[in-house]
Amino acid sequence: MNKSLRQLFTAVVALFVVLGLSSTIITAIKAPELNGDARNTRALYRTLGAPRGAILASDGTVMAQSDPVNDSFSYQRVYSNGPLYAPVTGFFSITHTADRGIESSRNEQLNGQASSLFWQQVKSIFSGSESQGASIETSIDPTLQSLAYQLLDGKEGAIIASDPKTGRILAMVSTPSYDPNALASHDGEQANAAYSDLVSQQSNPMLNRATSQLFPPGSTFKVIVAAAALESGDYDTDSEIPAGASYTLPGTETQLTNATSAGNGSDGKITLKDALAQSSNTAFAQLGVELGADAIREQAEKLGYDEQIHLDGTTSTGSPSYAAASKFPEDPTDDRLALASIGQGDTLSTPLQNLLVAMAVANDGTVMEPTIVDRVRASDLSVISQTYPRVRSKAFSADTANKLTEMMEQVIPAENPALAINGISIAAKTGTAQIGESNHANDAWIIGFAPADDPQIAVSVVVHNVDDYGAYAAGPLMREMIQEALQ
Repeated sequence: MNKSLRQLFTAVVALFVVLGLSSTIITAIKAPELNGDARNTRALYRTLGAPRGAILASDGTVMAQSDPVNDSFSYQRVYSNGPLYAPVTGFFSITHTADRGIESSRNEQLNGQASSLFWQQVKSIFSGSESQGASIETSIDPTLQSLAYQLLDGKEGAIIASDPKTGRILAMVSTPSYDPNALASHDGEQANAAYSDLVSQQSNPMLNRATSQLFPPGSTFKVIVAAAALESGDYDTDSEIPAGASYTLPGTETQLTNATSAGNGSDGKITLKDALAQSSNTAFAQLGVELGADAIREQAEKLGYDEQIHLDGTTSTGSPSYAAASKFPEDPTDDRLALASIGQGDTLSTPLQNLLVAMAVANDGTVMEPTIVDRVRASDLSVISQTYPRVRSKAFSADTANKLTEMMEQVIPAENPALAINGISIAAKTGTAQIGESNHANDAWIIGFAPADDPQIAVSVVVHNVDDYGAYAAGPLMREMIQEALQ
């Protein structure tokens, strides 16, 4: 072989090597990235050109489905009663990647591309039939969901309810809400305009306030401080602790007072049980300083504080969904610790986190993993996956839970007897957190569960930016949810 032929042969071999490497990089290494690129029109048509699975409530009510249409995308995503279920479903759009709700956490199963649907994909290839996505069956109770949405009408806030023994979320509502149907339009300009309008609104309707917004929890945090006190072994429900009409925050001249004189106690003291029932700020601020930040933080973290709470999904089913991490301050000074101990200052919580607190008390101190998907079914109705109750943590002993329940049963008779339900014992804790630069408004809270002796439902409610106390602004909403669930 002469020199010219050798050079030509070498060049051809080199070109084949380059071709092989580039093909491998494109088809294997970069395939997921390229498939996920929003500019990949072929992937977009493939995704929208197949029937995406339905999202269903616990009774089979359709929350989202894909209907056949006569356009280039073949199927139109449709949300029944979109604003009602938006915090649960999220949205699916031709212009924006699903980034919230079940549309995101179960995307790979909904579009039929998940590895768990491998045999369904094989059957479609050999039968020549259309590949179909899996349907997602959730734990949402449509009746409770609708009621929660009605109760929050015209308000900014969230209601989230669960079965405290299993962690199944029965209702999850955030207001103001939005209609995912506007984002599902096949007209790209309309979908983009709808998205731009939603994200520009000051009320932020696309934010799921139940899981993704942090609020000062107010006096609901006193349940955690009470748990830390009981777990220390140095306190019981009848232990007397310092209270008084006012308390000067350590190292300051700031006076902390109580909302009612009942929280002052007698002769400067009050029992732990009465301090919780009467929501004594002066008692819990001093108790928090006495316990110390480390003890309170440890108790809060056992309940889920300072870490994101997993809500649904894995990397194989889509993009896992997490709730924002609630916060207890790091190394606070005593004055900041006193405020943090009554749920003010630097303490922040999501409604979901506060639900876990109620669930722990209701479930003998055991925190169950919150879940929103019961099962996943393939298009032939075979069950692909089933969700079972899982323990998240052991927050405190059953004895502490029983004592907290006893204390929380006194809250409604002490604060707002109108919240009582005949024949049903309710364990609750209200909270009123002052907000704004001049404390001109409140975040109104209530958490609770019922029946207190055999809990079937736990509820967390927050109503943002109101001029009333938690017992009056949030309390009636919890009462209605419990009554509907147990009637």
